[in-house]
Amino acid sequence: MSNIFEIDLAQNSANHQPLTPLTFLAWAEQVYAERTAVIHGDQRFSWAEFGARCRRLASALKGRGIGPGDAVSVMSPNTPPMLEAHYGVPMTGAVLNALNYRLDAETIAFILNHGEAKVLLTDKEFSPVITDALDQLGRDIIVIDIDDPLGDGGELLGEKDYEAFLAEGDPAFPITSPTDEWQAICLNYTSGTTGNPKGVVYHHRGAFLNAMGGVTVSALSHRTVYLWTLPMFHCNGWCYTWAVTAAGGTHVCLRQVDPALIFPMIEVHGVTHMCGAPIVLNMMVHAPDEQKVDFPQVVEVFTGGAAPPSAIISSMERMGFHVTHLYGLTETYGPSTYCAWQDEWDSLDLDGRSAKMARQGVRYPTLTDQTIMGPETMTEVPADGETIGELMIRSNTAMKGYLKNPAATAVAFAGGWFHTGDLGVLHPDKYVEIKDRSKDIIISGGENISSLEIEETLYKHPDVMEAAVVARPNEKWGETPCAFVTLKSDAGDGDAAAIIQFCKDNMAHFKVPHTVVFGNLPKTSTGKIQKFVLRAQAEEL
Repeated sequence: MSNIFEIDLAQNSANHQPLTPLTFLAWAEQVYAERTAVIHGDQRFSWAEFGARCRRLASALKGRGIGPGDAVSVMSPNTPPMLEAHYGVPMTGAVLNALNYRLDAETIAFILNHGEAKVLLTDKEFSPVITDALDQLGRDIIVIDIDDPLGDGGELLGEKDYEAFLAEGDPAFPITSPTDEWQAICLNYTSGTTGNPKGVVYHHRGAFLNAMGGVTVSALSHRTVYLWTLPMFHCNGWCYTWAVTAAGGTHVCLRQVDPALIFPMIEVHGVTHMCGAPIVLNMMVHAPDEQKVDFPQVVEVFTGGAAPPSAIISSMERMGFHVTHLYGLTETYGPSTYCAWQDEWDSLDLDGRSAKMARQGVRYPTLTDQTIMGPETMTEVPADGETIGELMIRSNTAMKGYLKNPAATAVAFAGGWFHTGDLGVLHPDKYVEIKDRSKDIIISGGENISSLEIEETLYKHPDVMEAAVVARPNEKWGETPCAFVTLKSDAGDGDAAAIIQFCKDNMAHFKVPHTVVFGNLPKTSTGKIQKFVLRAQAEEL
């Protein structure tokens, strides 16, 4: 029997257009042309001005031959050029690769080569590490300097600065949608559980949908003033680089997360929303009293990673903030899950509210499905709050896959679900709660750190015979790396400071162990190191 609703009713350009966050910019330019789009120090750009700058960037890149299949890398803190790249780069059909500016030169060189970047836009503050990375690159790449007046030192490395590069472009360059919404828009790198980071590929459809999820969950509007306390390189700022634009709000740029800057900016600019890891909240709570200021509005704060302690939540509330806990991964475009508040929780005491808020919660409205399943049986666990399983997701807001790594992609999507690698329980109200990580990832200050990468560095030390790294709870950072080391017989008693310094000399500083413990490592009968024993020991230190 034929379906009458499919006869002579075909897709065409009038009734079907690819989803892309680029349409948010075209909308904001038209609707709020004269409203302030971006604030950066003394700089102010209206939506019309910001749109013209994004168009100029796209035009200038196209003039250098950049187009579909090309990658453009950006090494910058939260500045207008980084935000503009989220529109200007994909306008050409190219893929944006926002670099983590905390990484070491070797890792940056790996990313530039792995993603085959054709252009690098780089803030001159990071010229030392970029110089080293370019020396290791072994090929030519177009380098454009970002000479931000609010930057701190550094040298110009490229052929010209960013503003001169924009001058090459056409402010009327057309904003065109991709021919296919599955087309790649961004390339982000996550440390995963291997030494070399994995390249996570996003598509236009997912970026559009997760941004709209952020608009909904965060209740963004044209009155939103969003302070960039979250790095834009991190899952493209959890897609708020596009979400704030979709609402016609105002982006307030911030190069450095510092309470001495954050509090005055909240007051002066009337900030309504901000995001960050629990460490950001901790920094604000423990800031000196002379840095804190009063402001009349309630500021909505969205935090990821480990749930903030109840003392931090209550302290933030007293200062005029409302905290919402999010959960997500680089592979899910940032936040995919949030702890949706229920009215009946209002009557709970602080401990009761904190227990509810500690849960990762429910899926974003734009996420198709999530649950806790047995990874072998691929069936949902009982919703009893006790049975452990793996958090699984399937959605348009899951990554395309890992760049040049079909084996890892196949494992991640086995059984038609994305395997997060996080172990948790399903509560009777169907809220999920993460209990442990099946991968030995350390989340410190919102950043993923591979334990294997640290172990590989430790094994290079001449005195180290064996090494294992686990997460140790830390009040400030959430977690920090803790290294357990067995020394060679002729190495003496061990010098923890020397081990830590060796790591600082050979890897990014934020990955370096904060604690080193010497002794024999616990093992199974087959010789496998028992990390669960070490994690228990680390908690007691």
